[in-house]
Amino acid sequence: MEIKKIQNADVKNKKVLLRVDFNVAIENGRAKETFKIAAAKETLEHLLDQNAKVALISHLGRPDGKPNPEFSLEQLIQDAENILGKKIKFISNCVGEKVAVGLGELNDGGVLLLENVRFYEGEEKNDENFAKSLAENFDVYVNDAFSVSHRDQASVTGVTKFLSSCAGFRLQREIAEMDKIKNNPEHPAVAIIGGAKIETKLPVIKFFEKGYEHVLVGGKIANEAIDQKIEFQSEKVILPSDFLGDRFDIGSETIQKFKDIILRAKTIVWNGPVGKFEEAPYDTGTKEILQAIITSGAYSVLGGGESVEILEENNAMDKISFVSTGGGAMLEYLSGNPMPGIEVL
Repeated sequence: MEIKKIQNADVKNKKVLLRVDFNVAIENGRAKETFKIAAAKETLEHLLDQNAKVALISHLGRPDGKPNPEFSLEQLIQDAENILGKKIKFISNCVGEKVAVGLGELNDGGVLLLENVRFYEGEEKNDENFAKSLAENFDVYVNDAFSVSHRDQASVTGVTKFLSSCAGFRLQREIAEMDKIKNNPEHPAVAIIGGAKIETKLPVIKFFEKGYEHVLVGGKIANEAIDQKIEFQSEKVILPSDFLGDRFDIGSETIQKFKDIILRAKTIVWNGPVGKFEEAPYDTGTKEILQAIITSGAYSVLGGGESVEILEENNAMDKISFVSTGGGAMLEYLSGNPMPGIEVL
């Protein structure tokens, strides 16, 4: 897929609206995870090297189109400054005069963080007037948020109608990695699909069933598949043969079977935990699967918020070949569904 890239865009001395994904879990006023924030660093540094004035725009949670202090991005200022290594000024709006004034007062190397874009109902409705108001203070729009690029929303697609637009470095790498595991995986190739909501996971299971040697299914979706008597086209899709407790984790027999398959793989894609990993002893299967992936030496790609949380908790972020910022976006891309935020670029 040919897209417009930031390295080819004229951003020198421009006012740039940079779409990031700072939708992270917050506990006691601090970010519980750092990965998504850090993902914006390369693109941000490139823009600042070009003497651009940059405003970061993101959503946080589901505030239902109205302001709510619980979902204010102001909470993330300290964490964002520490992670990105830049002085960041918070602007208590994402449109209008406050944004214009903030841009005018920016010092060299400074960055703005705009308030939660979902405080406006026009964001999720992709209202054209709202998208225009997002764009009016800027010269260039950069999308570096793969994780929301399956959404047709004002700060993802609508704003591109009014600004010269391109993909940031992180978005470009996400696309390249997804294309690699989708079109050119090294074999044997294994997909591990867990988590919840079988209806959202079925398309990607069926995709991997066609081109991968094995699809290992765990987590709540395995229970749902068994209970709903879902039939798969081949024996490549392997459901658990035993469980721990009240089906809160895969059992020892299934763990061993999954590990034997994983250890022979050359490519591994993992999306979603295989058990109720937040609670011992139901984290056993997920931890064993993670260790098997690391031990295998296979090219490994992992995505999904819970999966990233597992990596951070086990200090394993640097032991996976590529960690995607997208969970739902990753599933949509691999399933061949529309990706509006990418298509507009």
